[in-house]
Amino acid sequence: MNCVDFLLQDHTNHPNDFILGRTGVLSYADLLSNVLKLSKWFEKTVGTEQNIILMMPNSSLSVICYLAIMKSGNVVVPLNPAIEREGFNDIVERCHPNYLIVSSQIKKKMNLNVGSVLTENEVDSILNVQESVEWYSSACIDDALAQIIFTSGSTAKPKGVMISHKNIIANTTSIIEYLQLCEKDIVEIVLPFFYCYGLSLLHTHLKVGGSVVLNNTFIFLNSVLSDFNKYKCTGFAGVPSHFQILLRKSDSFKNTKFPHLRYVTQAGGKLHTTFIDEFRKNHPEIDFVVMYGQTEATARLSYLPVENLKDKLGSIGKGIPNVELRVVNNEGVKVQPNEVGEIIAKGDNVMLGYYQEDEETAKTIIGEWLYTGDLATVDSDGFIYHAARRKEIIKVGGRRVSPKEIEEVIVGIEGVIDCSIVAVEDEVLGEAIKAILVVNNQNNNISAEDVKRVCADKLASYKIPQVVEFQENLNINSTGKKVKG
Repeated sequence: MNCVDFLLQDHTNHPNDFILGRTGVLSYADLLSNVLKLSKWFEKTVGTEQNIILMMPNSSLSVICYLAIMKSGNVVVPLNPAIEREGFNDIVERCHPNYLIVSSQIKKKMNLNVGSVLTENEVDSILNVQESVEWYSSACIDDALAQIIFTSGSTAKPKGVMISHKNIIANTTSIIEYLQLCEKDIVEIVLPFFYCYGLSLLHTHLKVGGSVVLNNTFIFLNSVLSDFNKYKCTGFAGVPSHFQILLRKSDSFKNTKFPHLRYVTQAGGKLHTTFIDEFRKNHPEIDFVVMYGQTEATARLSYLPVENLKDKLGSIGKGIPNVELRVVNNEGVKVQPNEVGEIIAKGDNVMLGYYQEDEETAKTIIGEWLYTGDLATVDSDGFIYHAARRKEIIKVGGRRVSPKEIEEVIVGIEGVIDCSIVAVEDEVLGEAIKAILVVNNQNNNISAEDVKRVCADKLASYKIPQVVEFQENLNINSTGKKVKG
């Protein structure tokens, strides 16, 4: 089944608006009408199974284009509008896109002259001249390629994750089930749609007939807080940096009531338990849902049920509905409680593979299992505790150190917004530990000695940072995820 049919087929007579917010309002009726018209144009002009790059900020038009590309049987390649020219050229060379759909600002900035380029003006013109199209179901096999999502590539060349129509349908169904989403749900979206977490919000709320509020300016914190009440948002989704900023950059979030906000979800990296405790203390009426996932799994792999948050604080929970998770050792055998192993996953949400990278695909998908590269432990009740990425482990004098353990201690210091633990070269130990802190300007009297003293009280001596550095702002990428280095 075509995933866009799955998302839209029940809403041909939906009376409500799908998109709300400062970027404008888009009704379900107009969404379906425009998706159908643009889809037919793609079918006639492009054909099917062609790669089409979409490079626009979140907007009504970007959503229409995204859905229309897949509805037409083509493959959407969402890219970060702020991508560097070198990275863009590499992806174009690898994907050979038939069309590029970009904002006029991006076209001018990047001086685009590759392939056929459509800006918002051209897309609007197409929609204005196309005749209305009655709803129709698209021919599609389940494993047909729907999209290629390129990983952030912070440490290596970005990989193109191939996501099928079946992958999207499976992950959307699972997320709706455990979050218990319905037509009344309205989610505030600050995550971009070239990121699988952002796309999962789009998919789930489309399927249930809910609404989304688009806000591309999280940096202006008050606009987000205003949206919560203005649009009666029932949900919010963020990566760790979003919650760290909400809780420690200002008191507005802590001191404001949000009567409609039913839940928040957090993924995109580990949020230290200090912040989760702080959130629950300030807003006990809002459910806090910890989640874990990967682009290679379409978006989501696990969640921690709200009722388990207190007793299993620090856990990423268990597999989402219809997904099996295991933590295994190097021989592929399930680990015993508290033994460290790698998280592997099996389900219909697991990617088809990496685009044009058969060797990398063979290393990552073995049999039916996705090998995530994430290290974890499991407790006696089967709850999983994420330890680190394999590449993040620091070896100090031959002893393995997880950065997250040290970061957890340091973010417990009042006034610390964020802490990153990285390895630096050391002639004696091989690697030594460096702590990079971001502190609230109102609490900037924290010294390196204070940090080391706190660590000495709570950690083994070899885990105490030898170097402590302060920086003004969080180092985050375009999805809001923290960048170490």
